[in-house]
Amino acid sequence: MAKKSKLKKTLVEQILDKAKIAHTGLAINALVESTLPDDIVKSDIYKTLALIGDKTGVAIGILPLTEHLSEKKLAKISGNKKVTMIPQKDLQKTTGYIHGANNPVGIWQNKKFPIFIDTIALEKDFMIVSAGELGRSIRVNPEELAVFVHAQFAEIRE
Repeated sequence: MAKKSKLKKTLVEQILDKAKIAHTGLAINALVESTLPDDIVKSDIYKTLALIGDKTGVAIGILPLTEHLSEKKLAKISGNKKVTMIPQKDLQKTTGYIHGANNPVGIWQNKKFPIFIDTIALEKDFMIVSAGELGRSIRVNPEELAVFVHAQFAEIRE
């Protein structure tokens, strides 16, 4: 029988380890529900969206995969009149990550963009966000994550 290989920690996981932030590394494909572990539902998984505001520049919105972002609400809370998604072709040069790998830890560490997490995250003990690589995620307490990345909780879903 083949030995189960241990996953190498992503940079995001190493940063959280160093900061002593409790988290669990996961190797999941968030888009294929049938591959999720039994204790995880799609609404536990959060997407990290990068938008650009007309006044303040980049703003990051984090909300469950099952929800839709209200650009109007994010614009208002981030001090903009209007925000729009950053085009996928510009994403990596803006955030440092490709589509599907954007994560609040890496973005805050490298770019210090303002981060807004939807208040729905406060209803659970954990949330799952990308660990900075495709197919890799972390399970983390929403409040601990918010403190670490200086995020603000706000209702940003439609």
